[in-house]
Amino acid sequence: MQFLDLPQMFDDDPPYQPLLAVYASPWPGALAVWRSAATDAFTQIGSIDTRAGFGTLLSALGPGPSAVFDNGNVVDVELVEGVLSSVTDLQLFAGSNSLAVQAATGAWEIVQARDIALIGPRRYRLRSLLRGVRGTEAHIMAVKPAGARVILINSALLPVPLATTDIGIAWNWRLGPIGLDFADPKMVSVQYTPTAEGLRPFSPVHIAQPYLRGRMPGDYTISWIRRDRDLGADSWEAVEVPMSEASEAYEVDILDGATVKRTFRVPSPLALYTSGQQIADWGSTLGPCDTLNIRVVQISAAAGRGAATTQTLIF
Repeated sequence: MQFLDLPQMFDDDPPYQPLLAVYASPWPGALAVWRSAATDAFTQIGSIDTRAGFGTLLSALGPGPSAVFDNGNVVDVELVEGVLSSVTDLQLFAGSNSLAVQAATGAWEIVQARDIALIGPRRYRLRSLLRGVRGTEAHIMAVKPAGARVILINSALLPVPLATTDIGIAWNWRLGPIGLDFADPKMVSVQYTPTAEGLRPFSPVHIAQPYLRGRMPGDYTISWIRRDRDLGADSWEAVEVPMSEASEAYEVDILDGATVKRTFRVPSPLALYTSGQQIADWGSTLGPCDTLNIRVVQISAAAGRGAATTQTLIF
Protein backbone atom coordinates (compact mmCIF):
# COMPACT_ATOMS: atom_id res chain seq x y z
CA MET A 1 0.00 0.00 0.00
CA GLN A 2 1.15 3.53 -0.73
CA PHE A 3 -0.20 6.93 0.27
CA LEU A 4 0.13 9.72 -2.29
CA ASP A 5 -0.15 13.37 -1.26
CA LEU A 6 -0.82 14.97 -4.65
CA PRO A 7 -2.65 17.95 -6.13
CA GLN A 8 -6.16 17.40 -7.46
CA MET A 9 -6.01 15.76 -10.91
CA PHE A 10 -9.62 15.48 -12.10
CA ASP A 11 -12.83 17.51 -11.76
CA ASP A 12 -14.65 14.76 -9.88
CA ASP A 13 -11.86 14.47 -7.28
CA PRO A 14 -12.12 16.36 -3.98
CA PRO A 15 -10.04 19.58 -4.00
CA TYR A 16 -7.65 17.98 -1.52
CA GLN A 17 -7.50 14.46 -0.19
CA PRO A 18 -4.48 12.14 -0.10
CA LEU A 19 -4.81 9.05 -2.29
CA LEU A 20 -4.31 5.46 -1.16
CA ALA A 21 -3.02 2.85 -3.61
CA VAL A 22 -3.20 -0.85 -2.72
CA TYR A 23 -2.02 -3.98 -4.51
CA ALA A 24 -2.16 -7.62 -3.46
CA SER A 25 -1.88 -10.92 -5.31
CA PRO A 26 -4.07 -12.84 -5.00
CA TRP A 27 -6.57 -10.04 -4.47
CA PRO A 28 -8.56 -10.77 -1.28
CA GLY A 29 -11.61 -8.78 -2.35
CA ALA A 30 -12.89 -5.51 -0.94
CA LEU A 31 -10.64 -4.08 1.77
CA ALA A 32 -11.64 -1.82 4.65
CA VAL A 33 -9.46 1.16 5.54
CA TRP A 34 -9.29 2.13 9.24
CA ARG A 35 -7.65 5.12 10.89
CA SER A 36 -6.75 6.23 14.43
CA ALA A 37 -4.55 8.87 16.01
CA ALA A 38 -3.80 6.33 18.75
CA THR A 39 -3.27 2.58 18.76
CA ASP A 40 -6.91 1.78 19.44
CA ALA A 41 -10.34 3.30 18.74
CA PHE A 42 -9.94 2.91 14.97
CA THR A 43 -12.65 4.27 12.66
CA GLN A 44 -13.36 2.84 9.23
CA ILE A 45 -13.05 5.69 6.72
CA GLY A 46 -13.55 3.85 3.43
CA SER A 47 -12.97 0.74 1.38
CA ILE A 48 -11.03 -0.33 -1.71
CA ASP A 49 -12.28 -2.93 -4.17
CA THR A 50 -9.79 -2.47 -7.03
CA ARG A 51 -6.07 -3.13 -7.24
CA ALA A 52 -3.99 -0.05 -8.05
CA GLY A 53 -1.66 0.10 -11.02
CA PHE A 54 1.75 -0.34 -9.40
CA GLY A 55 4.92 -0.56 -11.45
CA THR A 56 8.59 0.33 -11.65
CA LEU A 57 10.88 2.24 -13.98
CA LEU A 58 12.99 -0.12 -16.09
CA SER A 59 15.21 2.80 -17.12
CA ALA A 60 16.11 6.02 -15.36
CA LEU A 61 14.00 9.12 -16.01
CA GLY A 62 16.25 12.13 -16.42
CA PRO A 63 15.51 15.83 -15.93
CA GLY A 64 13.39 17.53 -18.58
CA PRO A 65 11.38 20.63 -19.44
CA SER A 66 8.04 21.68 -18.00
CA ALA A 67 5.03 23.19 -19.79
CA VAL A 68 6.12 21.63 -23.12
CA PHE A 69 6.55 18.07 -24.36
CA ASP A 70 9.68 16.34 -23.13
CA ASN A 71 10.86 14.65 -26.34
CA GLY A 72 14.37 14.09 -25.04
CA ASN A 73 13.48 11.42 -22.48
CA VAL A 74 12.18 7.97 -23.38
CA VAL A 75 11.44 5.76 -20.38
CA ASP A 76 10.48 2.10 -20.00
CA VAL A 77 7.99 0.99 -17.35
CA GLU A 78 6.87 -2.41 -16.09
CA LEU A 79 3.42 -2.67 -14.49
CA VAL A 80 2.19 -5.42 -12.21
CA GLU A 81 -1.39 -4.17 -12.66
CA GLY A 82 -3.07 -1.94 -15.24
CA VAL A 83 -2.50 -1.19 -18.91
CA LEU A 84 -1.28 1.77 -20.93
CA SER A 85 -1.99 2.83 -24.51
CA SER A 86 -1.36 5.88 -26.67
CA VAL A 87 -3.80 8.79 -26.47
CA THR A 88 -4.52 11.97 -28.39
CA ASP A 89 -3.32 15.39 -27.27
CA LEU A 90 -6.84 16.26 -26.08
CA GLN A 91 -7.09 13.09 -24.02
CA LEU A 92 -3.65 13.76 -22.55
CA PHE A 93 -4.54 17.33 -21.60
CA ALA A 94 -7.70 15.98 -19.93
CA GLY A 95 -5.53 13.84 -17.63
CA SER A 96 -5.12 10.50 -19.42
CA ASN A 97 -2.00 8.41 -18.84
CA SER A 98 -1.09 10.17 -15.61
CA LEU A 99 1.55 8.46 -13.50
CA ALA A 100 3.08 9.32 -10.15
CA VAL A 101 6.82 8.63 -10.34
CA GLN A 102 8.77 8.54 -7.08
CA ALA A 103 12.16 10.23 -6.93
CA ALA A 104 15.06 9.08 -4.79
CA THR A 105 14.08 11.86 -2.35
CA GLY A 106 10.67 10.26 -1.83
CA ALA A 107 8.87 13.10 -3.64
CA TRP A 108 6.39 12.33 -6.41
CA GLU A 109 6.44 13.90 -9.86
CA ILE A 110 3.29 13.59 -11.94
CA VAL A 111 4.23 12.54 -15.49
CA GLN A 112 1.95 11.99 -18.48
CA ALA A 113 2.80 10.07 -21.65
CA ARG A 114 1.09 10.52 -25.01
CA ASP A 115 2.84 7.81 -27.04
CA ILE A 116 2.98 4.27 -25.61
CA ALA A 117 4.50 1.13 -27.14
CA LEU A 118 4.17 -2.37 -25.71
CA ILE A 119 7.72 -3.81 -25.64
CA GLY A 120 7.13 -6.98 -23.63
CA PRO A 121 4.70 -8.60 -21.20
CA ARG A 122 3.40 -5.73 -19.06
CA ARG A 123 6.31 -3.59 -20.28
CA TYR A 124 5.80 -0.24 -21.97
CA ARG A 125 7.96 2.41 -23.62
CA LEU A 126 6.76 5.95 -22.89
CA ARG A 127 7.47 8.89 -25.22
CA SER A 128 6.18 12.46 -25.67
CA LEU A 129 6.09 13.15 -21.95
CA LEU A 130 4.52 15.99 -20.02
CA ARG A 131 6.62 16.63 -16.91
CA GLY A 132 5.91 18.21 -13.55
CA VAL A 133 2.15 18.13 -14.14
CA ARG A 134 -0.18 19.91 -11.70
CA GLY A 135 2.49 21.90 -9.91
CA THR A 136 5.00 19.07 -9.39
CA GLU A 137 7.65 20.69 -11.59
CA ALA A 138 9.85 21.22 -8.52
CA HIS A 139 10.55 17.47 -8.64
CA ILE A 140 11.55 17.24 -12.32
CA MET A 141 15.25 17.55 -11.52
CA ALA A 142 15.17 14.92 -8.75
CA VAL A 143 16.85 11.61 -9.56
CA LYS A 144 14.45 8.84 -10.65
CA PRO A 145 16.59 5.74 -11.15
CA ALA A 146 15.66 2.42 -12.70
CA GLY A 147 13.61 0.57 -10.11
CA ALA A 148 11.78 3.69 -8.90
CA ARG A 149 8.12 3.16 -8.03
CA VAL A 150 5.40 4.16 -10.50
CA ILE A 151 1.67 4.31 -9.76
CA LEU A 152 -1.11 4.94 -12.28
CA ILE A 153 -3.36 7.81 -11.21
CA ASN A 154 -6.90 6.62 -11.88
CA SER A 155 -10.14 5.59 -10.17
CA ALA A 156 -8.46 2.61 -8.47
CA LEU A 157 -6.98 5.04 -5.93
CA LEU A 158 -9.02 5.79 -2.81
CA PRO A 159 -9.35 9.48 -1.81
CA VAL A 160 -8.79 9.52 1.95
CA PRO A 161 -11.11 12.01 3.70
CA LEU A 162 -9.12 14.45 5.82
CA ALA A 163 -9.85 17.80 7.43
CA THR A 164 -7.18 20.49 7.40
CA THR A 165 -6.90 19.94 11.17
CA ASP A 166 -5.76 16.35 10.42
CA ILE A 167 -2.67 17.56 8.55
CA GLY A 168 0.63 16.86 10.28
CA ILE A 169 -0.79 14.18 12.59
CA ALA A 170 0.97 10.79 12.60
CA TRP A 171 -2.10 8.68 11.90
CA ASN A 172 -2.13 4.91 12.33
CA TRP A 173 -3.81 3.07 9.46
CA ARG A 174 -5.04 -0.50 9.17
CA LEU A 175 -6.13 -2.32 6.06
CA GLY A 176 -7.82 -5.68 5.75
CA PRO A 177 -10.81 -7.62 4.41
CA ILE A 178 -14.19 -6.05 5.03
CA GLY A 179 -15.99 -7.71 7.93
CA LEU A 180 -12.91 -8.18 10.08
CA ASP A 181 -12.32 -6.18 13.25
CA PHE A 182 -9.52 -3.62 13.08
CA ALA A 183 -7.60 -5.61 15.71
CA ASP A 184 -7.63 -8.80 13.65
CA PRO A 185 -4.07 -10.11 13.01
CA LYS A 186 -4.83 -10.24 9.28
CA MET A 187 -4.87 -6.43 9.23
CA VAL A 188 -1.89 -4.62 7.68
CA SER A 189 -0.70 -1.68 9.81
CA VAL A 190 1.18 1.41 8.64
CA GLN A 191 1.73 4.93 9.90
CA TYR A 192 1.31 7.89 7.56
CA THR A 193 1.41 11.64 8.26
CA PRO A 194 -0.40 13.85 5.71
CA THR A 195 1.85 16.73 4.63
CA ALA A 196 -0.71 18.80 2.70
CA GLU A 197 1.42 18.67 -0.45
CA GLY A 198 -1.79 18.86 -2.45
CA LEU A 199 -2.72 22.15 -0.75
CA ARG A 200 0.54 23.96 -1.44
CA PRO A 201 0.28 26.85 -3.89
CA PHE A 202 1.93 26.39 -7.26
CA SER A 203 5.14 28.28 -8.02
CA PRO A 204 4.76 31.86 -9.33
CA VAL A 205 5.82 32.55 -12.94
CA HIS A 206 6.96 35.33 -15.27
CA ILE A 207 9.12 37.27 -12.82
CA ALA A 208 9.88 40.52 -14.64
CA GLN A 209 13.49 41.11 -15.72
CA PRO A 210 14.84 44.63 -14.98
CA TYR A 211 17.05 44.81 -18.10
CA LEU A 212 14.01 44.43 -20.34
CA ARG A 213 12.35 47.53 -18.89
CA GLY A 214 15.10 50.11 -18.97
CA ARG A 215 15.54 51.82 -15.61
CA MET A 216 17.73 54.10 -13.55
CA PRO A 217 19.34 52.84 -10.32
CA GLY A 218 17.02 53.31 -7.33
CA ASP A 219 13.88 51.71 -5.96
CA TYR A 220 12.91 48.58 -7.85
CA THR A 221 9.53 46.78 -7.88
CA ILE A 222 9.81 43.01 -8.19
CA SER A 223 6.74 41.62 -9.98
CA TRP A 224 5.44 38.20 -11.03
CA ILE A 225 2.25 36.37 -12.02
CA ARG A 226 0.28 34.09 -9.71
CA ARG A 227 -0.68 30.52 -10.55
CA ASP A 228 -3.40 28.48 -8.85
CA ARG A 229 -3.99 24.79 -8.21
CA ASP A 230 -7.68 25.10 -9.20
CA LEU A 231 -8.30 22.96 -12.30
CA GLY A 232 -9.98 25.93 -13.98
CA ALA A 233 -6.80 28.00 -13.75
CA ASP A 234 -5.61 26.69 -17.14
CA SER A 235 -8.74 27.87 -18.95
CA TRP A 236 -8.13 30.26 -21.85
CA GLU A 237 -11.65 31.64 -21.37
CA ALA A 238 -11.28 32.83 -17.77
CA VAL A 239 -10.88 36.58 -17.28
CA GLU A 240 -9.03 36.08 -13.98
CA VAL A 241 -7.07 33.14 -12.57
CA PRO A 242 -9.17 31.41 -9.85
CA MET A 243 -8.10 31.91 -6.25
CA SER A 244 -8.01 28.82 -4.02
CA GLU A 245 -6.67 30.68 -0.99
CA ALA A 246 -8.83 32.91 1.19
CA SER A 247 -6.49 35.81 0.44
CA GLU A 248 -3.25 36.48 -1.40
CA ALA A 249 0.06 36.40 0.45
CA TYR A 250 3.61 36.00 -0.85
CA GLU A 251 7.15 35.96 0.45
CA VAL A 252 10.14 37.17 -1.54
CA ASP A 253 13.61 36.17 -0.34
CA ILE A 254 16.61 38.27 -1.35
CA LEU A 255 19.44 35.76 -1.65
CA ASP A 256 23.19 35.91 -1.27
CA GLY A 257 24.13 32.38 -2.25
CA ALA A 258 22.29 30.17 0.24
CA THR A 259 21.93 33.07 2.72
CA VAL A 260 18.66 35.01 2.90
CA LYS A 261 19.55 38.71 3.18
CA ARG A 262 15.95 39.82 3.74
CA THR A 263 12.38 38.62 3.17
CA PHE A 264 9.41 40.66 2.00
CA ARG A 265 5.88 39.55 2.99
CA VAL A 266 3.43 41.15 0.54
CA PRO A 267 -0.32 40.83 -0.22
CA SER A 268 -0.03 41.12 -4.02
CA PRO A 269 2.40 40.04 -6.78
CA LEU A 270 4.58 43.13 -6.18
CA ALA A 271 7.45 43.76 -3.75
CA LEU A 272 9.27 47.12 -3.51
CA TYR A 273 13.03 46.79 -2.99
CA THR A 274 14.01 50.32 -2.04
CA SER A 275 17.36 51.93 -2.80
CA GLY A 276 18.00 52.18 0.97
CA GLN A 277 17.45 48.44 1.36
CA GLN A 278 19.72 47.72 -1.60
CA ILE A 279 22.50 49.84 -0.07
CA ALA A 280 22.05 48.12 3.30
CA ASP A 281 22.26 44.70 1.64
CA TRP A 282 24.95 45.29 -0.99
CA GLY A 283 26.67 48.60 -0.24
CA SER A 284 25.17 50.36 -3.27
CA THR A 285 22.06 50.45 -5.40
CA LEU A 286 21.69 47.85 -8.13
CA GLY A 287 22.70 49.29 -11.50
CA PRO A 288 23.32 48.11 -15.08
CA CYS A 289 24.82 44.58 -15.38
CA ASP A 290 24.33 43.86 -11.65
CA THR A 291 22.51 40.62 -10.81
CA LEU A 292 20.18 39.67 -7.97
CA ASN A 293 19.01 36.20 -6.95
CA ILE A 294 15.50 36.02 -5.53
CA ARG A 295 13.04 33.34 -4.45
CA VAL A 296 9.27 33.89 -4.66
CA VAL A 297 6.59 31.74 -3.01
CA GLN A 298 2.87 32.04 -2.44
CA ILE A 299 1.68 31.38 1.11
CA SER A 300 -1.20 29.07 2.05
CA ALA A 301 -2.97 29.50 5.38
CA ALA A 302 -3.29 25.69 5.63
CA ALA A 303 -0.01 24.50 4.11
CA GLY A 304 2.45 27.39 4.50
CA ARG A 305 4.95 28.13 1.75
CA GLY A 306 4.11 26.79 -1.67
CA ALA A 307 6.46 25.74 -4.45
CA ALA A 308 9.23 28.27 -5.00
CA THR A 309 10.48 30.02 -8.10
CA THR A 310 14.13 31.05 -7.90
CA GLN A 311 15.43 33.43 -10.50
CA THR A 312 18.44 35.64 -11.25
CA LEU A 313 17.44 39.21 -12.09
CA ILE A 314 19.72 41.10 -14.45
CA PHE A 315 19.77 44.88 -14.06
